[in-house]
Amino acid sequence: MWGQSNFSMGQQGNPIEGCGKVTLTPWYREPWPWILMAGPAAVIVAGAVTAWLAFASADGLVADDYYKRGLGINQVLEKERVALAAGISASVERDAGRIRVRLQGAAPQALFVQLVHATRAGYDQRLRLAPLGGGVYEAELPPLPAGRWRIILDDPRGEWRLTPTLTLPLAKGEGRGRSEEGL
Repeated sequence: MWGQSNFSMGQQGNPIEGCGKVTLTPWYREPWPWILMAGPAAVIVAGAVTAWLAFASADGLVADDYYKRGLGINQVLEKERVALAAGISASVERDAGRIRVRLQGAAPQALFVQLVHATRAGYDQRLRLAPLGGGVYEAELPPLPAGRWRIILDDPRGEWRLTPTLTLPLAKGEGRGRSEEGL
């Protein structure tokens, strides 16, 4: 009794032989390693896409020469003070592919208009407006995307400047953009 047990070892002494057949599959055929690797793989792909977007698109809101622009802001403000002291004001209209500026207080030979998009520097344009008489200046306006536009009006000598804004309609035919300066 003392050396006997009820456990049978089988014919060759192997305890698993009578329990059934066990098949071993390679690790790559099991679902759990792939589920555990999916998270880090998704992070790597998302990081690569983010890096591509960062390098492929330009950051139009940051100027390369921000320090020089910061130093020059006083000169720009002085030009606007000169326009205010001289009583120069303007109204800007956009209608049927043309831009029209009604200028009061000055009558230069021509007028320069710089259209500056609020967020995309690639859309910025500079136009020369010809006088029509009575303080009205006009030029053909190329197609512009909808949005908020900052307008910089300069005289040819660069003595004064005005900065009204123009909000273009969100859809074609919604009306005309209009802005008043100096009121």
